[in-house]
Amino acid sequence: MNRINNLFSTKQKDILSIYFCAGYPTSDGTANVINTLASKGIDMIEIGIPFSDPMADGPVIQHAATQALKNGMTLQLLFTQLKDIRHKVQIPLILMGYLNPIMQFGFENFCRTCKEVGIDGVIIPDLPFKDYMNEYRPIAEKYDIKVIMLITPETSEERIRLIDEHTDGFIYMVSSAAITGVQKDFGTQKQAYFQRIAAMKLRNPRMIGFGISNKQTFETASANAAGAIIGSKFVTLLGDEKGDAEAATDKLLKALNNE
Repeated sequence: MNRINNLFSTKQKDILSIYFCAGYPTSDGTANVINTLASKGIDMIEIGIPFSDPMADGPVIQHAATQALKNGMTLQLLFTQLKDIRHKVQIPLILMGYLNPIMQFGFENFCRTCKEVGIDGVIIPDLPFKDYMNEYRPIAEKYDIKVIMLITPETSEERIRLIDEHTDGFIYMVSSAAITGVQKDFGTQKQAYFQRIAAMKLRNPRMIGFGISNKQTFETASANAAGAIIGSKFVTLLGDEKGDAEAATDKLLKALNNE
């Protein structure tokens, strides 16, 4: 069983997934960040592939991606850094990146290499669902790579049903139509969106991302989905701690526990 499916079959609530950008703040910290997060009890990790035009990302992750590229991070280097990661880490690992560098690498070559190093799924924010269905789905399924699709408050019920029917793993619920970033809480409008999607009784579990940064936002997300994805907050902490993954993770867990 794919590790993503296994996670959601064994844990249905309070799942915590952490995003960081490969190559930030240092070019060689990827494996250490993953090992540290896994050792601290994080359930799932999203590894960002830096790109020069990350359209869905806010200033924190844009800055991290720019610095990572300056540090020399590439998709090929990332795969090299991941080649031994499964010797220690058993939790699901997901690559998150934009279509351009993946297409330059070659989509089948990308999926094959993901499989070789132990990546379980990919999130490609600018991959149109129609193109996924027509061109990419058979290749991803060949290598058991789950392609995770995003939905927003503006996504129609018809499209959500289609995504739910034709993808596997989980659905990434973007908390708002805005870019990534930290929020103190979720207002009534966002909570109504969470509840509306929960009422659809989708086949796939859901994870809520964008704006999760503290105990309140994490608990709200977890009350309306299987759990939450935290990106900007951890990336900020990792930068503040100059790449010290242990210190950054400890600070994040304290914030989530309101300590």
